[in-house]
Amino acid sequence: MNFPENLKYTKDHEWVRVEGDTGWIGITDYAQGELGDVVYVELPLPGAKLQQGKSFGTIEAVKAVSDLYAPVSGEVLETNNEVQSSPDVANKDPYGRGWMVKVRIANPAELANLLDVEAYKKLVAK
Repeated sequence: MNFPENLKYTKDHEWVRVEGDTGWIGITDYAQGELGDVVYVELPLPGAKLQQGKSFGTIEAVKAVSDLYAPVSGEVLETNNEVQSSPDVANKDPYGRGWMVKVRIANPAELANLLDVEAYKKLVAK
């Protein structure tokens, strides 16, 4: 299982990669493995406001539908059209091409509420 060290993680198995005031959000390798084959992803439109810990979309797999939860609050700058047209990219490359949304982070202090890579590894090891 892959655990990139440059990301912050949620207990709900989302990640955020931060560059300046911009964050890319997706699901973790663990999450895509638990879901199985992803067949549909519903994401917000650019301009939508995300609130940390609140649902911002859904991801549907053959065996389950799950909410996507925002690791940080912010405004959606871009949604990943590739993951919407080819949802299986979330399985194949969850930390790269499988990102879900790009946001302008509203409150960088919220990052302190997230897990670092070591804490996330402990969470999924249970």
